[in-house]
Amino acid sequence: MRLTVAQALVRFLAVQWTERDGQRFRLIRGVFGIFGHGNLPGLGEALLNHRELDLPFYRFQNEQAMVHTAIAYAKHMDRLSTFACTSSIGPGATNMVTGAAAATINRLPVLLLPADYFANRFPDPVLQQLEHPLDFDASVNDTLRIVSRFFARITRPEQLLSALPQAMRVLSDPAETGAVTLALPEDVQTEAYDWPEAFFAPRVWRVRRPPPEPEALEGAVQRIRGAQKPLIVAGGGVRYSGASEALRQLVEKRGIPVTETQAGKGSLPWDHPLNLGPLGVNGSLAANRLAEGADLIIAVGTRLTDFVTASKTLFQNPQVRFVNINLVPGDAHKMGGWPVVADAREALRLLHEALGEHATPLVYRQEAMELKRAWEAEVDRLRQGREGNGLTQAEVIALVNDVFPDGIAINAAGSMPGDLLKLWRTQDPKGYHVEYGYSTMGYEIPAGLGVRLAEEAREVVVFIGDGSYLMMNSELVTARAYGLSFLVILVENRGFQSIRGLQHSLGSPEFGNELKDGQGNPLTVDFAAHARALGAKVYEVHTPLELRKALEAVRGDQGVRVIVAHVDPEQRTPGYAFWDVPVAEVSDHPEVRAARERYEEAIKRRRWFL
Repeated sequence: MRLTVAQALVRFLAVQWTERDGQRFRLIRGVFGIFGHGNLPGLGEALLNHRELDLPFYRFQNEQAMVHTAIAYAKHMDRLSTFACTSSIGPGATNMVTGAAAATINRLPVLLLPADYFANRFPDPVLQQLEHPLDFDASVNDTLRIVSRFFARITRPEQLLSALPQAMRVLSDPAETGAVTLALPEDVQTEAYDWPEAFFAPRVWRVRRPPPEPEALEGAVQRIRGAQKPLIVAGGGVRYSGASEALRQLVEKRGIPVTETQAGKGSLPWDHPLNLGPLGVNGSLAANRLAEGADLIIAVGTRLTDFVTASKTLFQNPQVRFVNINLVPGDAHKMGGWPVVADAREALRLLHEALGEHATPLVYRQEAMELKRAWEAEVDRLRQGREGNGLTQAEVIALVNDVFPDGIAINAAGSMPGDLLKLWRTQDPKGYHVEYGYSTMGYEIPAGLGVRLAEEAREVVVFIGDGSYLMMNSELVTARAYGLSFLVILVENRGFQSIRGLQHSLGSPEFGNELKDGQGNPLTVDFAAHARALGAKVYEVHTPLELRKALEAVRGDQGVRVIVAHVDPEQRTPGYAFWDVPVAEVSDHPEVRAARERYEEAIKRRRWFL
């Protein structure tokens, strides 16, 4: 078949599928893009003239946003389907770097197709081309190398024959997935080549479920049998492998309490008696207290990040050991743990079978359930807000959760992820969607588009602070353009209050975080008017009663709806664990010196796990 490189690329993408447990999904569901001189004649022409291939195109307002939308879609689809994102040369390509980093850090698939400079070098330098004095091959697209799991620059048409299958392999591999980049010189996109017809035959990429090696499984069984106080940490791997039912069976039979990470929240329903809630810096009193004395941590599908381990201060039992179940060998070997390199569902199922009648001591289970009851009482207290008519962020979360108990909560950065992790109550993993691997401000509204593309039935609720909203709000227009409905809860607290709180905890006076003018006076922004100008249906609330009325008004409505909720920035949800943020050793501020003393005392609890 004689086709241009761009036409061949589009044809190939349209017939790629994933398959897991007998279910098939389109690997590349469609294409997001913004056209410029670098991709309009090539990919633009190919998408326009091959619309019969059922590879829909969506025009975005911001290149970073379209990558966020793609990975949010992929997350909600359990990494079995994603979108491709195309940009022109130059700033369009570099705008995608942040989204690519978020994809790779969170291990979510996305295909990036940035245009590149002419391979023939005749127009040199072309508009937006980087000229490097010592590297004639350098391109701004090389910034995507470090944040991509696979990168190739296609300088000849036939290179697609090997690069595209490799790109699909990485996208569909649960251990290797992340951002995949194919840089496409603008002249090469338009070049014709005689392609073998077999290249365009439909292909199914089987998503593997590797079981644990028998020796690894036996070692895990021995450690669980020898533990008196085991504790499970459920991470994103539980969600992506569909392991919630296998986890529930293991937990209920063995009496092992479960804690959750941001990516693993909802692995068990919030009201399960052995679900102690979140762990670590943003963790619950119950989970963190049990973790301190645990003698075995069973980490399932988690990277054991700084927030989860409370900067390695959380696990204080001198005899504590780790069993790490993970598809990624590097994660399975963390914290000096016993590595079980396997699919989470398969590993949990085989562990359950191999443990026979083993169960934890009754007194330990009773302790865990008592801590659970105490924690839920604390959550009830926090969700009630405070006396008076003003709103707190915790109260906003609680009211939204009450009105939309089956809603999908979306967030990414600031103080909101910690509050949502503690306070949002969900019955399943799909009801909670927080990007916290990269904690990307601006992810929230694009993610609303991605989740809505993946999920039609449930209400999609985007929680966003005013700081993040100011960074990226333009995709409200994209949602309108394609008829995508979701609810935005815009929490107006006058600036970057999460970092302001951290600044205060480090002893520093406020500096550079609140929304103020150059003289330090409060700066007013009419967020309601702005959202209305972008075409949203807008409500503005100051009290719990006003918020509840607004939520009832938008329930069942269609289109983009925005509720601007004015909250007291000083009313914060407490934390229950240490986070290692160094304090200046020398300072003129006595509060900073006092904070340094507290810091030096706190870091004495840090441990190496070897």
